[in-house]
Amino acid sequence: MDIPLLNDIIIIFALAIAVIYFCQKLSIPSVVGFLITGVLAGPYGLGLVNDVESVEAMAELGIILLLFTIGIEFSLGQLMQIKRSVLLGGSLQVFLTIAIVALITIKFGFPLGSGIFVGCLVALSSTAIVLKVLQDRSEIDTPHGRNVLGILIFQDIIIIPMILLTPLLANDTSSSALSLSSLMMLGKVVLIIALVYVSARWLAPYLLQQIARQQNRELFLISVVTMGLAVAWMTSSIGLSISLGAFLAGLIISESEYSHQALGSILPFRDVFTSIFFVSVGMLFNLTSFVSHPLEFTGVALAVLIGKSILATAVVLALGYPLRTAILSGLALGQVGEFAFILSSYGLDYGLLRPHFYQYFIIVSVLTMALTPFIINLAPVLARWVLRLPLPASWKSGAGPIKTIDTTLTDHLVIIGFGINGRNLARAATASGIPYVILEMNPDLVTNGRREGEPIYYGDATQPEVLQQVNITAARVAVVAISDAAATIRICDLIRRTSPEVHLIVRTRYIQEIKSLYRVGANEVIPEEFETSIEIFTLVLRKYLVPRVDIENFIAEVRADGYDMLRSLSKKSPNLNDIKLHFHDAEITNLRVEANAPAVGKTLAEIELRSKYGVSLLLIQRGSETIINPDGDTALEEDDQAVILGTPELINSVTGLFVV
Repeated sequence: MDIPLLNDIIIIFALAIAVIYFCQKLSIPSVVGFLITGVLAGPYGLGLVNDVESVEAMAELGIILLLFTIGIEFSLGQLMQIKRSVLLGGSLQVFLTIAIVALITIKFGFPLGSGIFVGCLVALSSTAIVLKVLQDRSEIDTPHGRNVLGILIFQDIIIIPMILLTPLLANDTSSSALSLSSLMMLGKVVLIIALVYVSARWLAPYLLQQIARQQNRELFLISVVTMGLAVAWMTSSIGLSISLGAFLAGLIISESEYSHQALGSILPFRDVFTSIFFVSVGMLFNLTSFVSHPLEFTGVALAVLIGKSILATAVVLALGYPLRTAILSGLALGQVGEFAFILSSYGLDYGLLRPHFYQYFIIVSVLTMALTPFIINLAPVLARWVLRLPLPASWKSGAGPIKTIDTTLTDHLVIIGFGINGRNLARAATASGIPYVILEMNPDLVTNGRREGEPIYYGDATQPEVLQQVNITAARVAVVAISDAAATIRICDLIRRTSPEVHLIVRTRYIQEIKSLYRVGANEVIPEEFETSIEIFTLVLRKYLVPRVDIENFIAEVRADGYDMLRSLSKKSPNLNDIKLHFHDAEITNLRVEANAPAVGKTLAEIELRSKYGVSLLLIQRGSETIINPDGDTALEEDDQAVILGTPELINSVTGLFVV
C-alpha cells in the first residue's frame, strides 16, 4: 500500500539529514538548514513532496508543541513581570510599524487600505523562529528575551483585530456587523484569560496529581499533550492564534509541580514537528522568481530587516531599557512572521493584495526569516560596536538611571542580577551582616526590591558609568549572576579592567564559557550543571563512607582544574584514584529500641555488640540528647535511637536485640 504522506516524511527527513550535516560543518544554524530543505523539496524546488497540505498540518502541530514547551518553562508570575513589554512595547511596535509602512507604500501608489494592510503584514514577526533560536541560546529569560517574548505575545493577540479589520480596509459593505464581531471577540478573549487563570491555579494541578498517582508514563504523556492541544484548539476556534493558545496551555501546566516531567516527555516530539514547520516555510519560497531578480529581493528583505530592527530598538529604548538590551531585542524582531502568511491570504481574497505582490511578499518574508538566526547570533557583536559610538549616556544606561548610592561605602559586595541566585545571595549577606548593593535591568524587579527594602538599583552593568555608581573599585567581592552569556563576559572584562583587586565570582549555564570567563579575569566560575554534579557525587561518596577530608580534597581539585575532569570523560583526577571506598560493604542503620526489647535496661558492655555481634554503636539519640561514641557503662532505654555500623548481614543478626 502506497502512503503518500509517509513517502513525503521520509523524503523530508532524509534530505534534512544531508542538508543539516553540511550546515553544521559550515556553522550554519539548523533552522536555516530546515528552511533550505523545504526550498529544495517544495513545489518551487525539486518538487519531491506531493502532499503539501498534510505537511503544513504537521507544521502547525510543531508550532503548538514549540510554544507549549516555552509556556511550560515560563510561568504566570514571569508573564506578569513582562506585562509592560506586552501592552506598551507590543502596541508601540505594531502601530508604529503599520503607520510607517503605510506611508511608504502610499508613496509607491498603493491605496490607503492596501497600505495599512501591508503595514499589518510587516508588523508581525516570527514567533516560532525567534523563540526557537533564543531557546537554543538559553536567552528567553534574559532582559532582551523577555522583551522579545512580550512583544511577540502582543503580535499574536493583535492578529485577530487585523483579520476583522481586513474587510473594512477593502471597503466591503458586508462588514456592517464588524463592531458586533469585535465585541464578541473581546468577550471571548476575556473568557479565555479567566479560564487560563482558573485552570493554572486549581484545575490543572488537581488533574495532573490524579493522573500522576496512576504511575503510568503513557497516560501522563497523553494527558499533557491533550491539554496543550485542547487549549490551542480552543483559542483557534474563536479566532485567536494557535501559538498563543499553545503558550497559554504551557503556562497552565507550568503552575503545577509536574511541569518538569511534562516538559521532559514532550521535548522529543517538539523537536521533530518543529523541524517540519521550518521545512514547510521553506516550501513557500519560489526559487525561480528569486533567481530572476536576486538583488532586488535581497535588497527589499534587508530594508525590511533594518527598518523593523531600528524601530523595535527604539521601542525597547523608550521602555527605559539600556541600549544594548534594546539592540538585541530589535535585531531579533526584524523579520516578517509566519502568521503574516495567514493574514496575507485574507488580503488576497479581499483584493487588498495583487497576486504578483503576494508572491513577492512571500519570497521577501522567507528571506528575512532565513537571515534571522544569523542576525541573532551576530547581535551581541553589533551591539558592542554601537556602544562604542559617542551616544548619549542616558541611551546606554537606560531611561531609568540608577540612584546614586553612598560612594563612601567600601569593602561591600556587588550583586549583578536579582534572579534566584542573586536573591539567595542577598539573603545570606543580610544574615551575615555583609554590606551589599544589587544591580538589575528589570524595572519591575527593581521596584519590587526597593519596596522590600533591598539596596537595589536599575542599570546595565556593561556600562562603566553604572559600575562607578555602585563604587566597584572599593568593593571586596562582585558576583555576576545573570542569564546573558555575552553580557556576562563583557561585565567581567569591564570589572577586571576597572577594579583589578575585586574578587570576581561568576555563575554561568554554559560549559564553553568557562575558559573565556577565566581569560577575562574571573577568579571563580560556577557552572550550574557541574556544581549539581559535585553535589550529587558528594552525597554518593558520603554514602560509601569515604572520609570527609578525601571528599573535600577531591572537590577542591575538580574546581581548581576548571572542571576539566567533568568536561572530558577520558580525564582522570589523581585524587579520584586515591579515594578508597572504605567499608564499601558496610551500612549505617538507625534502630529504635522498642518496649520490652532484650536490650532495654542493659549496658553496652553486657550486650557485647562489638565482640559478640561484630557491629559498632556510633551514637544514641535519646530525646533531644545525643550521646556520641557511648562507653560500655551506657545503658539502653526504651525509645532510644541506636545508630549501628556494620555489614547488612551482621546488622540483621543484631536487630532482634532492639525490636520485639
